[in-house]
Amino acid sequence: MRIAIVGAGSAGLAALRHVVLLLATEDPKSQGKVTEVVCYEKTNQVGGTWVYTPEIGVDHYGLPIHSSMYKSLRTNLPKEVMGYPDFPIPENDKTKPEENQVPGSSTKWTVTVKNLETGVVAKEIFDAVMVCNGHYFEPSLPIIEGHDKFQGQQLHSHDYRVPETFANKTVVVIGAGPSGMDLALEISSKAKQVILSHHNRDPIHTVFPENVIQKPDIKKIDETGLTFSNGEHQNVDVIFYCTGYKYSFPFLAKSCGVRVDSNMVTPLWKHLLSVENPTLALVGLPFYVCAFSMFDIQVRFTLKFWTNEKQLPSKEAMLAEEAAELKKKLDKGLEKRHFHMMGPEQGDYYDDLAKTAGITPLLPVLTKLHNESSMRFLDDLVHYREDRYKIVDDFNYIQL
Repeated sequence: MRIAIVGAGSAGLAALRHVVLLLATEDPKSQGKVTEVVCYEKTNQVGGTWVYTPEIGVDHYGLPIHSSMYKSLRTNLPKEVMGYPDFPIPENDKTKPEENQVPGSSTKWTVTVKNLETGVVAKEIFDAVMVCNGHYFEPSLPIIEGHDKFQGQQLHSHDYRVPETFANKTVVVIGAGPSGMDLALEISSKAKQVILSHHNRDPIHTVFPENVIQKPDIKKIDETGLTFSNGEHQNVDVIFYCTGYKYSFPFLAKSCGVRVDSNMVTPLWKHLLSVENPTLALVGLPFYVCAFSMFDIQVRFTLKFWTNEKQLPSKEAMLAEEAAELKKKLDKGLEKRHFHMMGPEQGDYYDDLAKTAGITPLLPVLTKLHNESSMRFLDDLVHYREDRYKIVDDFNYIQL
């Protein structure tokens, strides 16, 4: 089997690591099943969205800047849940660390690539493809009445780098997820006033600086400002969208059998394998997860089926499983766009992958620590990154 990996970010590196292990294995059951792996990366270094660049817009090859990293970013999760299972982040004083086309069939994949330095276009044939291109690079922008009339500045957090952009301006931040909260606080040090507009179900207990106020959703936008759902009007200089990202696979042909429907990637078995063409894996789609560890177990799961150590269920069974999970989420009042959201249910997902493929599961303590610490930014945005933890066994941790 010859395997292609699209992307050399944190998911692509996990994929490379385990495929290379198969190449080098001395286990007679696995020996010779993988003959070659090739990884394609559109930037000039590995790391994906975790590589900071001050550039926004397009790079010197004319491609959209991939990274959404801003200069001061620190993760909002403890380092204990940010490493790979067998490559944890080392101990330190801080708990939180700072165009291709792939048409194909069910048996062979034709990967067309362009060398950005030489301009040479080539085609290669692979038996399987792991797509590891991430999902924090294509901004999701809400369509708000009058947005095209606004005469001030509008930008998405993908293009944010430093707070000086908002010096002495009145800024409305749309969205109170981790990025919206984080950036509302950061830009308040330079902005004249920051208005945090959101519809959070969870209460926000953080005490913001005096120049930060909270407002409900925006109903409409005009030339100089906006009107909130409660009828209040506010003049602003900048509309700052912290409204998340869309799943995007511009290099996949329709014949690949995967589509994005209301931000649900479908049809997939276990959020991972293409039902139509199971030798196509999309690694890293679920969110609110222990990302690096999840990439690891997803790749290990995939390789068990690709090397025929485990047999896939029928197409009908895979489609039925996906449909049942979607119905369960819709019955809870969620929308299709929430299909890949895990959060408190992430542990069940990891356990299901491990049980189905017969592979080593992730430690339960990772899920426990992630779930209990991930909402801390709502309670104490200013100080929560100072929290420190220590894992004491497979099931428990302590806060230092």
